[in-house]
Amino acid sequence: MQLPRSVKRVVSLVADSAALLLALAIAYCLSFSLNMPVHLWQWAGVYVGLAVGSLAIFTKLGLYRAVVRYVSIRALGLVFAGVFVATLWLYALVHFIGVALPLEAVVNFGLVALLLIGGSRLAMREMYHRMVSRRKTRVMIYGAGSAGRQLAQALINGEQFHPVVFVDDDVTLQRSTILGIPVIDPSRVAEAVRSSHVERILLALPSAPRSVRKQILESLEPLNVRVQTVPGMADMVNGELAIDALQDVHIEDLLGRDPVDPEPALMQQHIRGKVVLVTGAGGSIGSELCRQIIQQKPAALVLYELSEYGLYSIDNELRAMAARLGLDVPIYPMIGTVQRRNRVEAVMKAFKVQTVYHAAAYKHVPLVEFNMVEGVRNNVFGTWYTAEAAIAAGVEQFVLISTDKAVRPTNVMGTTKRLSELVLQGLASRADVSTRFCMVRFGNVLGSSGSVVPLFKRQIAEGGPVTVTHPEITRYFMTIPEAAQLVIQAGTMGTSGSVFVLDMGEPVRIVDLARKMIHLSGLEVRDASNPHGDISIEFSGLRPGEKLYEELLIGDNVVECAHPRICQAQEAFLPWAEMSGLLDALDDACQNFKIDELRALLLSAPCGYAPTEDGVNDLLWLHRL
Repeated sequence: MQLPRSVKRVVSLVADSAALLLALAIAYCLSFSLNMPVHLWQWAGVYVGLAVGSLAIFTKLGLYRAVVRYVSIRALGLVFAGVFVATLWLYALVHFIGVALPLEAVVNFGLVALLLIGGSRLAMREMYHRMVSRRKTRVMIYGAGSAGRQLAQALINGEQFHPVVFVDDDVTLQRSTILGIPVIDPSRVAEAVRSSHVERILLALPSAPRSVRKQILESLEPLNVRVQTVPGMADMVNGELAIDALQDVHIEDLLGRDPVDPEPALMQQHIRGKVVLVTGAGGSIGSELCRQIIQQKPAALVLYELSEYGLYSIDNELRAMAARLGLDVPIYPMIGTVQRRNRVEAVMKAFKVQTVYHAAAYKHVPLVEFNMVEGVRNNVFGTWYTAEAAIAAGVEQFVLISTDKAVRPTNVMGTTKRLSELVLQGLASRADVSTRFCMVRFGNVLGSSGSVVPLFKRQIAEGGPVTVTHPEITRYFMTIPEAAQLVIQAGTMGTSGSVFVLDMGEPVRIVDLARKMIHLSGLEVRDASNPHGDISIEFSGLRPGEKLYEELLIGDNVVECAHPRICQAQEAFLPWAEMSGLLDALDDACQNFKIDELRALLLSAPCGYAPTEDGVNDLLWLHRL
């Protein structure tokens, strides 16, 4: 039970009084052996005067305001100062009262009192920490640098974790102790986890490249110990997160892909001082584009979004961000659908938009399979109407956010995105068009609404199972900020009608990703070889229109660009006259709900559409009367 603060102070006063008496007795015995002192009443007077004066001195110095469990060097300094003054006070007392106590005895008193009063506080602090540490989670800190030391100090003073060992590859730190915690080399991690009963490993490497973090995580994965990490250096410098605000391992660390710093000239070229409009501004890609754009100081930023809540959220976030960064950028939140050309055109003309990033699209493969008409309307016609509005409004630059699913598509969503590329390529070939069109194609982004990562995290937190569609399914991954930066930079390259492809790195097997996430959560995969594991991985089968492998290029004809992670695809397209005829036919099929005819048109279009299964999956078509 916690004692009241006043009671603790009384206990401290009594303990210090006893320590002063014991120190005085020891000092006397060291000078006069074990002989009993004469004139006990005089010595009683010396002790009472010493105790009253010393405790008053200690109180004045604030010694009893210090919490024993957090005794620091400063508190010990107060003890030293207090004992020093108390020793002088004793010297004055013995001369005033007239008892025989030599100078060396007074000095001995000071030394013994310092040992008893200061040592008792250190002993109490150590006892407290030992008692508390038994209830705390035993952790290993990977990284004994500045971040690791700060983390250890924060954890020692906290109530949740007890650091028992540091790991660091710096040979000058190994075989030493920091804050009383031993430092070992990485080769001894597994042994230390077992011998020290480590329940969690904390990565204190906020500045390490992702490639290094990936190597470390791969070495820790077989241990089946939960791994967490301290915030990034930027978050700590900005004051957004404290050193002990532990986070689960970021999935980008598992991929080990280090982003390339954006080139300022490319980032600013079509944004700085210009009016920029982002369609789908409330989505995962659209919202990140807005965050990146506002930092480049556009003349104004127009947010075009159909979802009221999505628009409200990104508008509030951007206004707060602008205030924090001291940016004077007008922000205009506009509700609207890209399927209404007159609305889009009116917005572009009203704000004199110069650059457009078209991120609005339906992108969930199964949902577009089940809603073919809306998928075609939003992705194909939404792109066409927005592009025509841009031409009419005199927009200078129009960038389409495309997808790797547009390459040899096996689903309606990918086919509609390839058709939207063909629309812009056809428009770019028209003689009456001055707007510069380009398309940027990339794969999955981490943390987007369609990413498997949030799903896996939720399934692991709920105890499983983790569902994967197929054992061999692979995907490319990229972080949302990197994708947005590359989109902006790619939009400055090439000529009108260019298709750009982002370097997504190496493809990742989704089942391997699931296993790593389970292991780094401190859990084991339950399967035939380990029936007593924690979480099983179940294969649900490929969804309608889903491919095992995604591609980024239709052919091998690519041109390198100024940026190392951007290349330009050289692909065939339809002249506008043919594209216009195809759009008229698609419009008629959608308008009259001729799903079978719509599917036939998609199959015959020059998109390479090759569905993985026969028949139509549109739910209204399947349930028609």
